[in-house]
Amino acid sequence: MSEINLILFYGITFGILIMTIVYTFIRYVYSKEIFYISYCFMQIFSLLYIVSYSKLFKISFFVQELCLVIASLSAVLFAITYYEGNFLPKIKNYKELIINTLLLNVVILTAFYHYVLFEYLPYTIVYAILFISLIFNLKQGFKPTLIYVIGWSIFCILLFVFDFKNFYNQREYFDLVLLVFAIEAMLFTISIAYKYNDLKIQNKNFEKLILQQSKFVKSGEMIANITHQFRQPLNNISYILMNLKKRFENKNLDESYFDKKVNQANEQLNFLSKTIDDFKEFYKISKEKEIFSVKDAILNATTILSADLKTYNIELEINFETFEEIKIFGIKSELSQVLISIISNSIDVLKSNKNPKIKIEISSSSAEVIIKLVDNGGGIKTKNLKKIFEPYFSTKEEGSGIGLYLSKMIIEESFCGRILVENKKEGVLFSLFIEKAL
Repeated sequence: MSEINLILFYGITFGILIMTIVYTFIRYVYSKEIFYISYCFMQIFSLLYIVSYSKLFKISFFVQELCLVIASLSAVLFAITYYEGNFLPKIKNYKELIINTLLLNVVILTAFYHYVLFEYLPYTIVYAILFISLIFNLKQGFKPTLIYVIGWSIFCILLFVFDFKNFYNQREYFDLVLLVFAIEAMLFTISIAYKYNDLKIQNKNFEKLILQQSKFVKSGEMIANITHQFRQPLNNISYILMNLKKRFENKNLDESYFDKKVNQANEQLNFLSKTIDDFKEFYKISKEKEIFSVKDAILNATTILSADLKTYNIELEINFETFEEIKIFGIKSELSQVLISIISNSIDVLKSNKNPKIKIEISSSSAEVIIKLVDNGGGIKTKNLKKIFEPYFSTKEEGSGIGLYLSKMIIEESFCGRILVENKKEGVLFSLFIEKAL
């Protein structure tokens, strides 16, 4: 093979490895998954190894071997962190023991032949560990690992059946090591794409679970709110019935008085019915987006929290500086969840304040609806202001640190909007920017 072609093939291999390194590093920056950075390190030292191996540059044999050792250690870390399922299979009987033993022997023999073919230990380590991951967890159907292992296995079988290694050596084609570096990088890129999609799905499911759990975290408070909400209307209905009974016993129950009391009772029953609907709407698991009124979402949230507002004598002021029935597109219960989270934090701060007040202002621009919530609770410490949307950060002793993190996630992901926070003269201001519904 001519020297120019050899240099060209080395250049292609270098380029593929560099792209793989950049790709996995960027993935690590965004996901913080260990298997990305460990694979990145494996490829960095594999690149240094192949540069030394190429003899295109004067690099000592010691450096080449050191790169091989570090790449091998990185390969072990990558394979373990990328591994799916159980390391040791659950063996229930002798049949499973025999089958798993045979499969393990297949892995060992295949990995040995893999090394004989390619003579590069790091990739053999990855192949062997992920092969074990696959065979010990056959029922799980791990697509990323399946693609990686089957791809390598088919390639190895073809090379073995057709004796490609001797063929390459006799014909003096480009070094097989170059081919294995390129193939490995491409196979991993394909499998990592599936892995990335799996992680995204897992994250979405986790966020959905956290969102629902965060609603139930306050279940005790909500039940207390429901009790408080129901007590007064039920007392009113009781008084209405007592008045009707007294009038009836005194034979002084005329039609006009009866109709008046029936209407009063119906008003109380409608209030109870609306309260039940508000709570049911809040706890409903729904991902169906719809066009809904901002006012309805705000009233839903304030109804749920009205008991706490009354208990602590907190004045709630709602001002519309735009059309009251202005609408947005999304999930109403999720916007109510955001408002409840923000208002609940204000209530916690205002419990011991004199003349506590929460003000909600709704305005709009040509494209957005702006919801501003401000209290007179004194604001947030400057050092904490930038951290309040971080998961599990809380300034309260018993706080979960989930509420505001979820609020930011909901506004940004479900409504494609923004949420900002800043200190004002008397307290803290939260501003929600959400696109208008067409």
